[in-house]
Amino acid sequence: MSPPLDVRPVINAAATLTTLGGSLLAPPVVAAMAEAAGRFVHVPELQARVGERIATLTGNEAAYVSSGAAAGITLAVAACMAGTEGLTAFPALDGITRTEVVVFRGQRNGYDYAARMTGARIVAADSVRAALGPRTACVLWFAGAHYAGGAPPVEEIVPVAREAGVPVLVDAAAQVPPISSLWHFTREVGADAAIFSGGKGLRGPQSSGLVLGSRSIVDGCRAHGSPNHAIGRGMKVGKEELAGLLAAVEWSLARDEPALLATYEAMVAGWVAGLSGLPGVRAERGYPSEAGQPHGRAIVTLTPPSGWTRDELVEALWTRNPRIAVGVLDDAVSLALNPQTVEPGEDVVVLDALLSLLRSRRPG
Repeated sequence: MSPPLDVRPVINAAATLTTLGGSLLAPPVVAAMAEAAGRFVHVPELQARVGERIATLTGNEAAYVSSGAAAGITLAVAACMAGTEGLTAFPALDGITRTEVVVFRGQRNGYDYAARMTGARIVAADSVRAALGPRTACVLWFAGAHYAGGAPPVEEIVPVAREAGVPVLVDAAAQVPPISSLWHFTREVGADAAIFSGGKGLRGPQSSGLVLGSRSIVDGCRAHGSPNHAIGRGMKVGKEELAGLLAAVEWSLARDEPALLATYEAMVAGWVAGLSGLPGVRAERGYPSEAGQPHGRAIVTLTPPSGWTRDELVEALWTRNPRIAVGVLDDAVSLALNPQTVEPGEDVVVLDALLSLLRSRRPG
């Protein structure tokens, strides 16, 4: 037997973070991946069939399973720049004329590197109309409450871009729930593609993503993706991830979303009630979640009478066994407890740990 790795488990009250493994696989996903692991299949055919099924389930024209949402951005941008051609043109961009990706200045973030790795130049925009030009390949707009202040609503952007013949891509990696996000941005708003993480709210494989939208963009993703020798060759999606993500979408569509959100709210209410009355501690419901999902989270703010600084308390939770991960706010005094990634019963463990630490006060 292999020796133990001595890696402590984590109770995740932070978010569907890649560094914490995203989210836990839904039971049907585990079964689907295990079944796929036991047989050979022509992977490009499976990729096409899975895409067709997911497109039908979500009412989109087409769908492509990527190796994560960031890979989905790269391939969708490549599709906007070169269509299904120019497979060896990246990143030098030989023969490619549409080499600019418009991103709103206030939405610039680490994920726009997924677009820049094609060789594209990011045009930081204050006005979408002023930023569009003959070299514009697409507009990349980031969904979520944490990006909302950095750009106009996507509903205002799509008509302007469409008038100029420029596609709009929506990075909606963490925008499930609500499950309706899978068709809202494309069918209802009119964006050309929306890109999701498979391993966040969908509870599919962490190393999977989903590009939903127009057939031309999906065809371009497929052309530039693995197993073709193109920019996406290293962004391989295995048969296990393909089967697992399809199972995740089917499972997510069948869930009782109002009941799920009610369980989240019950956890938040329990945390707020349990932490009330402690010296130097204010606990309240925050809404929406950090990425804008339609459920609350508990915001815990510390003042000196608590005996703790925020960062000391976060570190004390992390050094326990199991570790407890929580979110932090920009104000340096508040932490956040997110119910989305907390399993039944773990909310009590989180509360008990906080109460134990807060009642003990800081040593010394």
